[in-house]
Amino acid sequence: MNKPGQPLIRPTARAFVRPVTKAILCAALLASLSGCVEMIVGGAVMGAVATADRRTLGAQTEDKTITVKAELRVPKIAGPDAHVNIASFNRKVLLTGEVANEAAKATVERDVRSIDGVQSIANELDISGPSSYTSRSSDALITTKVKASLVDMKTISASSFKVVTERGTVYLMGRVTEREGQLAADIARGVSGVQKVIKIFDYISEDELRALQPPKPGL
Repeated sequence: MNKPGQPLIRPTARAFVRPVTKAILCAALLASLSGCVEMIVGGAVMGAVATADRRTLGAQTEDKTITVKAELRVPKIAGPDAHVNIASFNRKVLLTGEVANEAAKATVERDVRSIDGVQSIANELDISGPSSYTSRSSDALITTKVKASLVDMKTISASSFKVVTERGTVYLMGRVTEREGQLAADIARGVSGVQKVIKIFDYISEDELRALQPPKPGL
């Protein structure tokens, strides 16, 4: 504010520009740092997940590729009224859902089997019309409850299991010991809404399991 008798001093454009420029640069810096933090945290989380998974990184990558390729192919050959779900774990493919007839069921299996990397197929497709939205919602809820129950069981590694539910039937996949597989199946059977449990495991020995586990601190 000018004192009486002093000439009026008008603020220049430069006086306004400098603070605004500083504010913009600070905001940009904060945004970039925020992005870096997200990348670091996200990378750490993904790294932890990959480490907890008993598949090799190559097998994990192949499973994703197999699933994507199958999901692109199957709708073209299964027909408009089909509902097919594809799950791949350690190059073993599980087919669930509904198709119109036996011919469609066989065609879907044959086409998926031809995908590079597929080692085996469990064809659990049902010959019927597509399941209802209510049925699929119920299956999704069952899958969530089974996963939560596996997490609560501290004596097994929940991240070593893949859970798929179709029409109340729970399919369990993973690289596990027979002890772990049986315990997981028993847990799944105790979840409300589960009608049946089918095990589709890659079994490993207890010695193999110990070799896969990270060393304890100080050892």
